[in-house]
Amino acid sequence: MRPSGRKLDEMRAVSIETGFTKHAEGSALIKMGDTHVLCTATIEDRVPPFIKGSGLGWVTAEYGMLPRATNTRMRREAALGKQGGRTVEIQRLIGRALRAGVDRSALGERQITVDCDVLQADGGTRCASITGGWIALRLAVNKLMKAGDVVSDPLVDPVAAVSCGIYAGQPLLDLDYPEDSEAGVDGNFIMTGSGKLIEIQMSAEGSTYTRDQMNQLMDLAEKGVGELAAIQKSVTA
Repeated sequence: MRPSGRKLDEMRAVSIETGFTKHAEGSALIKMGDTHVLCTATIEDRVPPFIKGSGLGWVTAEYGMLPRATNTRMRREAALGKQGGRTVEIQRLIGRALRAGVDRSALGERQITVDCDVLQADGGTRCASITGGWIALRLAVNKLMKAGDVVSDPLVDPVAAVSCGIYAGQPLLDLDYPEDSEAGVDGNFIMTGSGKLIEIQMSAEGSTYTRDQMNQLMDLAEKGVGELAAIQKSVTA
């Protein structure tokens, strides 16, 4: 039995509120159980110097956690004077995950920055950020298309992510914090809505896993991402 009482292949309750902020071109508050992340997308008519003049667009991301997103207060990274290694690694992951679903030629020479701010953490914050970040990106691109600033849709395939792991010897879908902290194996699975793989981050912690167990986790991830992609479509249609 999972601590939450969920079935082995059951996602946490997912809710998404679009248009959550007034000023951003796209925004969404995603809740996956008790993990809540605010995602906003900002369009700028500029690109990084390394692709200037190429005709290609760019999608990047930034990630952060509020001081009381967890059960004890964390110091703001701004007060420390630098971002932590975990923060940098996660925001790079979010950026490259989202770019996998974008036709950068169709986007044109502009940049979209997706900001992911964790309001409350209970496991799976990077996965929620990717899933919610895609929604914010989709809403921002919708505005570009409505204004006629892009000719064809640059978003070619939705991107979503979910965590899976082995807890008490059982493969589980969508780990919350109590499960994640005790899992012998856990991983983050980033996929497109059509089921193609973008990235898998998976490791054993005090345990090992077999090829069959990895296949089981892949099957769970495919199911979870399929459900998330359907939700993404329903809130951005």
